[in-house]
Amino acid sequence: MILTVHGHPTYCYTGGKPFDAARPTVVFIHGVLNDHSVWILQSRYLANHGFNVLAVDLPGHCRSGGEAPASVEEAADFIGALLDAAGVQRAALVGHSWGSLIALEAASRLRERITHLVLVGTAFPMKVSQALLDASQNDPEAALRMVNVFSRSTLAAPPSALGPGTWVYGASMALGRRVLRSNPKVNVFHRGFLACDRYANGEQAIAQVTCPVLFVLGAQDQMTQPRAAQGLVEKARATGKTVQIASLPVGHHQMTETPNEMLFALRDFLQAPAG
Repeated sequence: MILTVHGHPTYCYTGGKPFDAARPTVVFIHGVLNDHSVWILQSRYLANHGFNVLAVDLPGHCRSGGEAPASVEEAADFIGALLDAAGVQRAALVGHSWGSLIALEAASRLRERITHLVLVGTAFPMKVSQALLDASQNDPEAALRMVNVFSRSTLAAPPSALGPGTWVYGASMALGRRVLRSNPKVNVFHRGFLACDRYANGEQAIAQVTCPVLFVLGAQDQMTQPRAAQGLVEKARATGKTVQIASLPVGHHQMTETPNEMLFALRDFLQAPAG
C-alpha cells in the first residue's frame, strides 16, 4: 500500500489484506537499518485476525521516499501525518528499538489518538557507543557485523520465524545492506543511531502518554539491556498508566528469536481495553 505523506510516497505493508479504516489499526515502526519486513509474522497474523496493519518503511528507507528522519521528533511527526493520510483516527503503535522511541514520542503527541503503545527492545536514554557511531559512519559493513552479533542470542531462529533453514545472521546482514543502499544520499545507519543517541524526551513523553503500555524486553539483549528500560517502566507506573511487561529469554530481535511469544504477548495486549 502506498500513501502520500508530506508529499512523498510511503510504503506500508498491510499483511496481505485490504486496508479498511473502519477496523482497529496497528502501526508497526522498525528500528535502525531495518524496514517493514522485520514484522512479517506479527503483521500477517493481525491482518488475518481483524486488524488493519500499517507496517511502514520510514521515510528515506527502502520503498518510502522523502528525507530520512534526523531525529526521533521528526519521525514522530511523520507517524501523525501517516495516520492522517490513511484516514485513521485512532491506532495502536508498536515500535522496535529506534522505532520504540518514535512510537513513544508519537504517542505522547497524539494522546487519545493512540489506543495501545508497545515498546519492543526499548531503553531510555538509548545511548550508542562512540565506537559504533564512528563505525556506522566510516565502516558501515563492520558496524553491521557488530550489531548483528550483539543483537542476537541465537543464530538458529525457530521455523515459525522465517522458515526452516533460515540463516538469521546472513538474512539480517543482507537486509541491513539493502536498507543502507536504498538511500544513496544519506547514511541512514549513522543518522538513525544519532537520533537514538540524542533523544532526550523519554521521561516527559511517557508521562504524557494516555494509553496502556506493553514493554517487550529481551533478557539477553546487549543492545538495549532490560535495566535501561526500567526508568520508563517506573515513570509509566508513577503516572498511572496500565503497564505490562513481557520478558523474553532472547536478545534484541524478539520478533524472530521468540516469534510466537512475541506475537501472543502483542495479541493479548491489543485485546485489552483501549486507552
